[in-house]
Amino acid sequence: MIDDERQVRTLIERWAAAVRAGDLDGVAADHADDIVMHDVPENLRGIEAYRAAWPPFFGWLAQGVAFDIRSLEVTAGADVAYAHALLRCGPAEEEREARLRITFGLRKEDGRWVVAHEHHSFPVVDPVAAEG
Repeated sequence: MIDDERQVRTLIERWAAAVRAGDLDGVAADHADDIVMHDVPENLRGIEAYRAAWPPFFGWLAQGVAFDIRSLEVTAGADVAYAHALLRCGPAEEEREARLRITFGLRKEDGRWVVAHEHHSFPVVDPVAAEG
């Protein structure tokens, strides 16, 4: 299973590099046709909806936003895998590090790993508590 974990880790690192590069084909690569994504603004189903969600995010990144994996944990079995990551995702000049949380559910199709589920979220910060 260690080789499967390594394959999943590499897939996710490639995905993050494609996001940073604004490479839509690279972002959508290794995703199942029936991908389900629970994103910060909405929930999406299918690879076309997944692809359509990325161009506005690429525009935001182009304004100098960081998108860097800070931690990544992977668990892989023979046919399914799960991964969760924390990413630095926010304006590079911000003092406080914005943490994007992502979970991935993967399955093997024809001997290769594909992302079947992706969930993105930011923690809710209570502005009153943050000031105090």
